Amino acid sequence: MGKLLVIDDEPQIRMLLSRMLELEGYEVLQASDGRSGFKQAKLHAPEVILCDVFLPDANGLEMVKTLKELLPKTEVILLTAHANIGDGVQSIKNGAFDYLIKGDDNAKIIPLVERAFSKISSSIFNDISSSKDRNTSFHSPKSIEFGGGFAEILGSSKKIQDAIALAQKVSATHVAVLLTGETGTGKEVFSKAIHSNGCRAKKAFVAVNCSAFSKDLLESEIFGYKAGSFTGASKDRKGLFEVADGGTLFLDEIGEMAFELQAKLLRVIESGEYIKVGDSCSTKVDVRIIAATNKNLEKEIKLGRFREDLFYRLSVFCIELPPLRQRLEDVRVLANFFIKRFALREGQKEKKMTEEYLEILKRQPWRGNIRELRNVIERSMIVSNSDDLLTQDLPVEMLCCDTKEQQAGILSDFELSQVESHHIARVLEYTEGNKTEAAKLLKIGLSTLYRKIEEYKL
Repeated sequence: MGKLLVIDDEPQIRMLLSRMLELEGYEVLQASDGRSGFKQAKLHAPEVILCDVFLPDANGLEMVKTLKELLPKTEVILLTAHANIGDGVQSIKNGAFDYLIKGDDNAKIIPLVERAFSKISSSIFNDISSSKDRNTSFHSPKSIEFGGGFAEILGSSKKIQDAIALAQKVSATHVAVLLTGETGTGKEVFSKAIHSNGCRAKKAFVAVNCSAFSKDLLESEIFGYKAGSFTGASKDRKGLFEVADGGTLFLDEIGEMAFELQAKLLRVIESGEYIKVGDSCSTKVDVRIIAATNKNLEKEIKLGRFREDLFYRLSVFCIELPPLRQRLEDVRVLANFFIKRFALREGQKEKKMTEEYLEILKRQPWRGNIRELRNVIERSMIVSNSDDLLTQDLPVEMLCCDTKEQQAGILSDFELSQVESHHIARVLEYTEGNKTEAAKLLKIGLSTLYRKIEEYKL
């Protein structure tokens, strides 16, 4: 998913943060002081850095400047045990992505890290805005895996085919489109397909996650700004609308956009004009808007968090994408796609799913939808020791969710403890006895792994 560096002189906090982030799938590096942190940053170039303010040999506030000079595109999040408004303001001025209080803000760490990574992905548009070739399409990293055409949207179920049919019809027009559905259902994949199949295909496709930025920063990203409009604005900067001129702007998580900013977006949609931050003249653009959300916008309107007039402008054509649990007949083709992609990427031999393995996949609730399925397949490919993907290659929790009758039919004489011990043994064999790596793959704590090794006498 991405690489992070945690710099903190307190071992317990450093290990806790690292473990939390590893469980989310991130690759985490650690450093106990400023000097070793700077060395790790220089050597590994992490995308995101979590840095303590008070280090034995450095001040985190000053380290932000140094780290940003070394790695301009890396986002730095400062951590402190003592709330100080002045330090918080100064950290942002020095280039920090955000400033968190240890302990009180633990629940905010994962969402904040995700927003930092989203900002990094979205900021790629800067390279495009300076390009002479205005016909070059911009594709964000998330959409690359499925390509750009409707033929590459996998699934034969009626629900997904109905969604594809609607998207194909609207792609030939210039009207705004609103994509709704749960997280992980492929909204950006659909938006890219709509763009690629329409008359704007040769122009830019620009994606931005509205939940990844604060109100002021999102306004600057979308509309751009004039030099001198605020501290740090040393030169004019094009916004996403200007970069996407003639093409498509994909606004993901539109339901997270600040209420005040929604009025400015409405004006662009209605008139094709907007005013950059710090400017006095209007900028004209011709941009198609595709928005997406996993929220119920009509409910958000009643709660006073979303403008009704903007909703009707965005939802000229609305397409709801079905969750994976409503199109389980597509699990096989999606899983095979992820198997092939993993094998190609890792230089491994493709594997086949046994029918028992597939049946368990089809019984899952898939709250994370297609993205969750991809993660399960990749994990199975890592731990598998045969030519086929077997039930024991699945995460234990997926076996536990079956009913007793289902377990009896699939696992035969295996008890749950036998399945778990066998799975742990397979993972340890794969990691060649590296228990830290095994715990990471199993998504359990290292102490829990040691306890189970002793319990099962592995």
